[in-house]
Amino acid sequence: MDVITHKCPNCGGALTFDPGDQKFHCPFCLSIFTEAEVTAFEQKQKEAQLADGTAPENQPITDDTEPALKEAITEKTEEKAAQMDLFLCPNCGAEIVTDATTAATYCYFCHNPVVLSGRLSGEFLPNKVLPFAIEKEEATAKFLEWAQKKWFVPRDFFDQAQVEKLTGVYFPYWRIDAELDGQLSGTGTSLRIWRVGEIEYTEHKQFAVSRRGKMRINELIKNALSKNVQQKMVTGVQPFPLDKAVDFRSQYLAGFQAEKRDIEYQALKNEVQQELSGYAENLLSSTVNGYTSFNRTQRNIEITKETNHYVLLPVWLVTYRADDPNKNVFYYAMNGQTGKVSGVLPISYKRLGFTSAAIFALIAILGMIGGYFL
Repeated sequence: MDVITHKCPNCGGALTFDPGDQKFHCPFCLSIFTEAEVTAFEQKQKEAQLADGTAPENQPITDDTEPALKEAITEKTEEKAAQMDLFLCPNCGAEIVTDATTAATYCYFCHNPVVLSGRLSGEFLPNKVLPFAIEKEEATAKFLEWAQKKWFVPRDFFDQAQVEKLTGVYFPYWRIDAELDGQLSGTGTSLRIWRVGEIEYTEHKQFAVSRRGKMRINELIKNALSKNVQQKMVTGVQPFPLDKAVDFRSQYLAGFQAEKRDIEYQALKNEVQQELSGYAENLLSSTVNGYTSFNRTQRNIEITKETNHYVLLPVWLVTYRADDPNKNVFYYAMNGQTGKVSGVLPISYKRLGFTSAAIFALIAILGMIGGYFL
């Protein structure tokens, strides 16, 4: 498996993606490039090296170039591919150890951004990526604003060391679009009560109700990473503006971490279809108006068309392990496009205890003063 560092066309330094201007920056010579410029430069390099019969060890593999590159891959690269969790940094040669789903990370020694291209190629090549739009400085400011307003949060939850852990991660999701035919029937009940003098009248009417329609449901998002199943905050930062997603290019991962999916769509298919059917029924039911109550007797929902796309979506993430016997882990997440936040704050029971004691002491003092004047 190849380890990619996207190089600066001017000086060869490692490029990183800047959410602020949606361009690629070189921290060494301060050059700035568009995605088209980086892609054109890498394509020229690739063509030149393939013409020489060699394949660059640090270039991305795409569906178009994978057959040619496989022929030119070296024995050394094949040996590294067998070690699925161990890679060599193309910049300093240090070993990079990752779990099986990591697709982009940093070298812990030289801080060089690298992309593990084999984990995002072939059947694991994403259809789309939604680039980060919020820079780390803005994400940090929002995190501090969110956390510092809470009285009983441990101070080390938002100290400098904790803030530095804030990481931009591209998480894998399935996007589902569907078209459905639906039919709903039941009994609508209309109840009217009125009074004339001392006599109360009740009018009870029942009506046969039927609804039929064609529906389109777009941008249903489902998590595609098993270790995120219990992390509700990743769901909590939805929705994402998927209309801003672009065709996948590994350049957008430069400077961020990324995860590869390990939940296939087939494993989610039944859940997705039930969810789609539920949405369709709710849409049909919402058109049943003017009745006191409605009792559904029949429902028929058919999914006539269903498409799915593998997408990478941006999340700013920080984790905190509490200093308590249970070592509970707390998560904070922010949508990398919209800034919507989700998370659970830890509680400092020491600060809570001190505050409670202070309030109790104040009440006691006020009581003593009040008793003195009485």
